[in-house]
Amino acid sequence: MDEDERSRNGPGYDPIAEEFATYEEYLDSQITGTDMYYLEDVELARHLVELGIRGNGEVIKREEFEQRKAAAEAAHQARLNRKPQKLASHGKDVDGFPLLEALRDREEAVRNGKLTTIIFIRDRNARGHEVSGYIDFAHRLKSDGNMETYFERSKRLMPHQSDLSFYNWETHLSTSNPTPNFQVGCRAHGCCH
Repeated sequence: MDEDERSRNGPGYDPIAEEFATYEEYLDSQITGTDMYYLEDVELARHLVELGIRGNGEVIKREEFEQRKAAAEAAHQARLNRKPQKLASHGKDVDGFPLLEALRDREEAVRNGKLTTIIFIRDRNARGHEVSGYIDFAHRLKSDGNMETYFERSKRLMPHQSDLSFYNWETHLSTSNPTPNFQVGCRAHGCCH
């Protein structure tokens, strides 16, 4: 399968809208040779197909065809205009760093929405306080404009108060936040703030 075929079969792909340039072509595809033999008029045959009297199955109305055609064209334009995202991990040597290797292996799928990943980290911050938290990797990729520094190992990946959850073991500060991918839920009273 070539790249053009893959893009045609992606999100927004509509076989009817892609196959037929006009509504009349779509109606013509529903007309049989037998129909033309007896009716002898293509306009009459199209009208009967449009009314659902003749044809090879359920027929869509002109308005629906036009809407589907417009949606397919919009999806096609969006695919053409989509710029490939540069991966933060691209070209970075993370061998020997298991967390960074795992994040590198997941980054493209997470960015494309095919995978979600929650990272748990417990470490000491710059003040020497022990902190822990759960990080929605997709949300962090979108909200942190400098993810490359983690893959370059010039900055450590640490939980923030804006992540799914955050806890400072020294100050007992606890936060929890929803992200576009996850909601934070609690069963016990008072476990989440």
